[in-house]
Amino acid sequence: MATVAQNMVDTLEANGVERVYGIPGDSLNGFTDALRNSQIEWVHVRHEEAAAFAAAGEAGVTGDLAVCAGSCGPGNLHLINGLFDAQRSRVPVLAIAAHIPSAEIGSNYFQETHPQELFRECSVYVENVSTPAQMPRVLRLAMQAAVEKRGVAVVVIPGDVALDEAVSNNIAQITTARPRVIPQKAELERAASLLNDTKKVTILAGAGAADAHDEVIALADALKAPIVHALRGKQYLEHDNPFDVGMTGLLGFTSGYRAMEDSDLVLMLGTDFPYQQFYPEHALKVQVDIRGENLGRRTPLDLGIVGDVRDTAEALLPLIKPKKSQAHLDSSIDHYKKTRKKLDELATPTARGKLIHPQYVARLVNELAADDAVFLPDVGSPVVWAARYLEMNGKRGLIGSFNHGSMANAVSQAIGVQAADRKRQVVALAGDGGLAMMLGELLTFKQNEPLPVKIIVFSNSSLNFVELEMKAAGFVTYGTELSNPDFSAVARAVGLYGVRVTESDQVEGALREAFAYDGPALVEIVTDRQELSMPPTINLEQMRGFTLYTLRTVLSGRGDEILNLAKTNLRQIF
Repeated sequence: MATVAQNMVDTLEANGVERVYGIPGDSLNGFTDALRNSQIEWVHVRHEEAAAFAAAGEAGVTGDLAVCAGSCGPGNLHLINGLFDAQRSRVPVLAIAAHIPSAEIGSNYFQETHPQELFRECSVYVENVSTPAQMPRVLRLAMQAAVEKRGVAVVVIPGDVALDEAVSNNIAQITTARPRVIPQKAELERAASLLNDTKKVTILAGAGAADAHDEVIALADALKAPIVHALRGKQYLEHDNPFDVGMTGLLGFTSGYRAMEDSDLVLMLGTDFPYQQFYPEHALKVQVDIRGENLGRRTPLDLGIVGDVRDTAEALLPLIKPKKSQAHLDSSIDHYKKTRKKLDELATPTARGKLIHPQYVARLVNELAADDAVFLPDVGSPVVWAARYLEMNGKRGLIGSFNHGSMANAVSQAIGVQAADRKRQVVALAGDGGLAMMLGELLTFKQNEPLPVKIIVFSNSSLNFVELEMKAAGFVTYGTELSNPDFSAVARAVGLYGVRVTESDQVEGALREAFAYDGPALVEIVTDRQELSMPPTINLEQMRGFTLYTLRTVLSGRGDEILNLAKTNLRQIF
């Protein structure tokens, strides 16, 4: 009879798992030894947080179950941040959390923690395996929960139990179900009535519309409705969409905000867009979501219905009376064109000796990257430039820590995305703060060759987005300065291709060479720290904040900072 650990590995392999991300440890030895003789690849990272992020990245790009593992105590605790991200992004991840010897549990033993308690908030299923008889049933339940609930499942197993002889060699198989969820007839009729009786409708769509591109477009056509997309909906709805008017929210731009503010009814499709201040108070709200608990969570509703977006849109369309007037749509699209033109004007090169505009970098990345590239922006200013300058075409992917908002996600998630498909171009848009936080993962790309990720570093020697938040709140920037090494030299030292760019006329050539390089490559681009990533609307409180920031900064003897800020951003006003 095989060990429990061997049965676990056999079960994972039989259910299509191709790799496990993690770091070995004594309590995990039975599991990693079983992996050694399997077809499952062990992707050795340098920090367990990266293992969880990598698994989340793989699950995000494939939609399939991905696996990470950590040894007892500190080892599996390091998984938590990445698992929170996976849980909030609703991607299926299984975490194997090794535990201390079972006889020592409760004795304050070396490295003892209580994993079931610690992982409960970031999982849809967590269970401790205390005897071999629980396997492989617990593993099957965990995998089933992760796949069907689209979240994180954690199996906690003491190292000694993993090495015990298995009670059963049965290989558990999970099943997948894809039900159709359509609202009741009365709810569809009520939704149609509201939509038909309203002149100006705007659609706000998110990741819940991932497989409903054509159905949402058809609905927009009948309603003559502009489509505003949330960030996680960008890759699904932006392409081949004559109704697209961009994003709203803190990362968006004015056309998306205006299309919602000017509407009489906002139709929310598969979105949990969190910023209450960007929902128009005067407009009616109709929300469609597969998860009933989301209905009305962000803004008061006039109608909330549970349903799959594609099936609901398809069922709703025959009840819609096609609108004759498209004044609202035309006005919104015209505003979007003007906004897009202004954004493109900001994405220009600077003269020699001047710091590089980050918008220009993002624009060139968009133009030069492959048609099916996957982009992974770090939280902070890189995600702003990604939202505004990367164009989705139906084949490209966009993955990030968009719900959890963690620093240092880009490089770590890129490990999993690239491991899932080593031939697809993967581009991590890293902030210098994010890259430095998980700098050791540069070694992961080299150790697990070939992982040919292209890392574009926006290097401005600051926690740039945090500085913007401080300025908007009226605080003098403090504690955000970064004393950085030459990241390109660090990359070369660990065996990656690395180049540093300080002039605008060097950016295109450097990106072309990195994208053409057959292996992992890092391009560090020194960008302007004072570039403001302005939200689509600035409220009175933010205006007061900027005024206070200016006054306090001058009084603190840093008036030159205000002059540099004005010089850099004057072009955003005129």
